[in-house]
Amino acid sequence: MDLFDYMREQTMEKESPLAQRLRPMTLEEVVGQQHIIGKDKLLYRAIKADKLSSVIFYGPPGTGKTTLAKVIANSTKAEFIQMNATTSGKKEMQEAVQKAKDNLGMFRKKTILFIDEIHRFNKAQQDYLLPFVEDGTVILIGATTENPYFEVNGALISRSNIFELYPLTNEEIQQIIHRAVYDCEKGMGTYGAEIDQDALEFLADMAEGDARTALNAVELGILTTEPSKDGKIHITLEVAEQCIQRRAFRYDKSGDNHYDTISAFIKSMRGSDPDAVIYYLAKMIDAGESVTFIARRIMICASEDVGNADPRALTVAVSASEAVERVGMPEARIILAQAAIYVACAPKSNASCMAIDEALNVVRTQRVSGVPNHLRDSHYKGAAKLGRGIGYQYAHDYPNHYVKQQYLPDSLVGTEFYHPSDNGYEKQIKEYMRFLKENE
Repeated sequence: MDLFDYMREQTMEKESPLAQRLRPMTLEEVVGQQHIIGKDKLLYRAIKADKLSSVIFYGPPGTGKTTLAKVIANSTKAEFIQMNATTSGKKEMQEAVQKAKDNLGMFRKKTILFIDEIHRFNKAQQDYLLPFVEDGTVILIGATTENPYFEVNGALISRSNIFELYPLTNEEIQQIIHRAVYDCEKGMGTYGAEIDQDALEFLADMAEGDARTALNAVELGILTTEPSKDGKIHITLEVAEQCIQRRAFRYDKSGDNHYDTISAFIKSMRGSDPDAVIYYLAKMIDAGESVTFIARRIMICASEDVGNADPRALTVAVSASEAVERVGMPEARIILAQAAIYVACAPKSNASCMAIDEALNVVRTQRVSGVPNHLRDSHYKGAAKLGRGIGYQYAHDYPNHYVKQQYLPDSLVGTEFYHPSDNGYEKQIKEYMRFLKENE
């Protein structure tokens, strides 16, 4: 490192964003993630003993993935090489691998290769790393906001320990904010700022578990707020609201948040909780989720989970789907809300769903005799000569438009697939079917 590099690093250290300056250097300074770095946990012991194997840190932004990598860098005797998959390519990886080989061959020294945003590497780039991870040339630390089981090659996954990081709690975010405001060494304590309790709680809540979002708001508030008459910078609730005007909302339409939110939406409809349904619907709409996708899920739920307990639910859902396509946003939100609330509040029955799945299982796994002769088509050419349809009884010629006769194949006679529930309209169906059988 020459003089200019040293001066540049010193300048960056002083002028870098607060979130960067406040980054912990030791495990004891890390806030949160105690489920993986608590003193009795595997990762804590591996870092302390400098016996780390390849790992992948997976979690939302601002939860400490890069922080943990930096802590490892400060705790290990191994060479630590860092790169970001958004700006690095195969050339940089080749250079890192060659350096790792030199370290191992000449100095018997291990090399840790930290790749931030590892999911940004394509399959070929990830495959390049595989043999060097496998033979121990490098110890890989990958960090990703995407589900690694979707975005990282299975071969790398199988050779790494996956650690999921969770969004920080409000209390943990408050602890970090307090440190940022009053710490004179790494934080902004030299500015003489004070933060009101309601402002502290507001920022922690609005950050949604993302420490970086909270720290950026704190830094903006302190740097742009004039000192009061007492000479101190007061971060009030009003200042906090101006610095973080919109909740830091995590929703990736192709990632976990997409699947988790739509799952919660459907399960809330199935569970008859209209308030939860509306919340998750609002979350998807605000994130720009496809309204046609949402409408399709409502239609499926209307049939799968409501079914004949309220046959109108499917009609409402289908009408909503058609209306959404014709109207578009923002009015489509009202149509989706109406349909989702109707389905959520409707009586529930999955009897139709269970019936078709049970019948499909029979069709696919059992050898069943053919269609009974009296039910076979008698209209095609030559059918009469073959005796097709003989003996069929026309239901409308009998009382209640019902006559007892065999409809199932011979080998399935007596089998019941549809078991109506006692909910909603399906109770009437159940009673009517009972009435028919009692009056055969």
